[in-house]
Amino acid sequence: MAGTLNPNLLLAVPLAPLVGSAIAGLLGTKFFGNVVGRKTSHTATILGVLIAFILSAMTFNEVLDGATYNGTVYHWMTVAGINFEVGFQIDTLSAMMMCVVTFVSLMVHIYTIGYMAEDEGYNRFFSYISLFTFSMLMLVMANNFLQLFFGWEAVGLVSYLLIGFWYKRPTAIIANMKAFLVNRVGDFGFILGIGLLLAYAGTMNYQEVFAKKDELALLTLPGTDWALLTVACICLFIGAMGKSAQFPLHVWLPDSMEGPTPISALIHAATMVTAGIFMVSRMSPLFELSDTALSFILVIGSITALFMGFLGIIQNDIKRVVAYSTLSQLGYMTVALGCSAYSVAVFHLMTHAFFKALLFLGAGSVIIGMHHDQDIRNMGGLRKYMPITWITSLLGSLALIGTPFFSGFYSKDSIIEAVHETHIWGAGFANFAVLAGVFVTAFYSFRMYFLVFHGKERFGQAHAHGHDAHHDAHAPKAAHGAHDAHGHDDHHEEDEDDHAHHGLEPGQKPHESPFVVWFPLVMLAIPSVIIGYLAIGPMLHGDFFKNVIFVGENHKAMEILGEEFHGAMAMAIHSLTTLPLWLAIAGVASAYYCYMINPRVPAWFFAKFTAVHTLLENKYYMDKFNEVVFAGGARLLGNGLWNVGDKTLIDGLLVNGSAKVVNWFSKLARLGQTGYIYHYAFVMILGILGFLVYFLPFWHA
Repeated sequence: MAGTLNPNLLLAVPLAPLVGSAIAGLLGTKFFGNVVGRKTSHTATILGVLIAFILSAMTFNEVLDGATYNGTVYHWMTVAGINFEVGFQIDTLSAMMMCVVTFVSLMVHIYTIGYMAEDEGYNRFFSYISLFTFSMLMLVMANNFLQLFFGWEAVGLVSYLLIGFWYKRPTAIIANMKAFLVNRVGDFGFILGIGLLLAYAGTMNYQEVFAKKDELALLTLPGTDWALLTVACICLFIGAMGKSAQFPLHVWLPDSMEGPTPISALIHAATMVTAGIFMVSRMSPLFELSDTALSFILVIGSITALFMGFLGIIQNDIKRVVAYSTLSQLGYMTVALGCSAYSVAVFHLMTHAFFKALLFLGAGSVIIGMHHDQDIRNMGGLRKYMPITWITSLLGSLALIGTPFFSGFYSKDSIIEAVHETHIWGAGFANFAVLAGVFVTAFYSFRMYFLVFHGKERFGQAHAHGHDAHHDAHAPKAAHGAHDAHGHDDHHEEDEDDHAHHGLEPGQKPHESPFVVWFPLVMLAIPSVIIGYLAIGPMLHGDFFKNVIFVGENHKAMEILGEEFHGAMAMAIHSLTTLPLWLAIAGVASAYYCYMINPRVPAWFFAKFTAVHTLLENKYYMDKFNEVVFAGGARLLGNGLWNVGDKTLIDGLLVNGSAKVVNWFSKLARLGQTGYIYHYAFVMILGILGFLVYFLPFWHA
């Protein structure tokens, strides 16, 4: 039954995690003297997120029955006729996002009890992840650009705090500063886009801006012949490039693995990095009016999907393999946006949230079992020691590569079909990128899977690979039940340059993680398998996004997909004859042959294609480029401003120069101050004489 949602219940959704965060962050830390202990902190935060999830599920159920809400819950101020407000727009898009954010967050909260068991920042960590949940909910529930920007910046701030959670490690500090700065670049574009829309629409409310879209489409940017909406949409998407880690603003996300594994699952797989995808989908009425902006999105997404996948092939750190996988899958979502297949992008966002969070938490479980060792070359044969982690990670990997009937299959194949049916500029390259990406994804995913769970047991030995993989030295000792043999009492003092041993000692065997760690894996595995089959019909080809996502009449991809869709079962059966499935099978088979049967093959490739391997090892030299061009340019500019502007102009000319002028003038004036009366009298007589001579013509007149 259609109706209006209760705004008080909606307000409780973001406020419940905020209250939990305040209890853990204020009362559970040194700030107020550790008033509450660990149990109270994790209970309060988990309860807050649980309440948010239950209310989100109730809201979602009501929205499915036709209920909506779009209104102001708090009026801040009015300036020059522009309202600054906190408001909610609850429809199928935001309700679905609320459920995904709160469910994944709830699983991460439970997982954190086991993963961070011995960390001294336990309460602080719970406070941060609950604060992140609040920020993300404010973002997805917003009905205006002001609140969207607040949520946008808030998730960026909490991400900064979480990536640098172990603030005594130099690598963590560098990583969180990198994330913060790169996101500022994207956010500069984002606020320019918001500013343009505000300047010409005169409002920050979504629906009011959308109502003026036809007027805005006729305008050009002053002083140019560029369409105003094209510029505004590209600026908005630059914001999405930062948050959703699209090339070339992707460089922060792999380094963000410096944070604890739970936040890798929460922020950098399931929620924060999908904020850009959500935002562009929400703005579909505007983006549909600019084919130029859509082509730009399509090309950027294609580059990210393919080339970030290549980097996943050479990673040896288990978390970084999954991180580059996230980059690649975000590229797929962006490609869907560029094809005007917004509903497909959001569908992949949802399915990806479950199986990628599962893979990250599974990686964390492996790290616990391996006593902090993250190098997949030091693993092998974990299947029999960690059966729950093994089976859930396998299910997540099968979903990731697009195995028929798994959730990732329905969303990824729909993206590939949408690209095939679109005809805007860049579609040819995008079609190649998403198809090649299928093979690449299957290869690096099962390379990691085989090296970790199958084959020869390589743990409990002297490590032949040194320490080139980053080690999460802060996985809890208590969680795996064995004290680190080297007794590192203060983990925070370590960085990856020291040679403290991580991993199993000779004779030690890994074993399954505790219940609080594997329970979230099981709960995430369920939607990773079934949600795609259940949701593809209504979300892509039904009325789920009716009056929420808009597609122009000249963009036919979704219409063609709808004509070709004959049910989830038929789609899976049909895929048996299609290229993407065989590319995925080829990727798995290649990984099995290269790493299980004949390990000399990858070694031969590395030896023969040294230049390519070096290029990949250096991540296409993007970090070096940024360091030389942007950081170097900034240093050059800063030195120039300091030497010329500060030292020469300000200090030399204005400050010291004015002092020198006063000094010179005073020395000159002092020459006339002799102290003799007749000198002064003589000057007075000269003055009177000069006065008379000057005014003499007036006397004659």
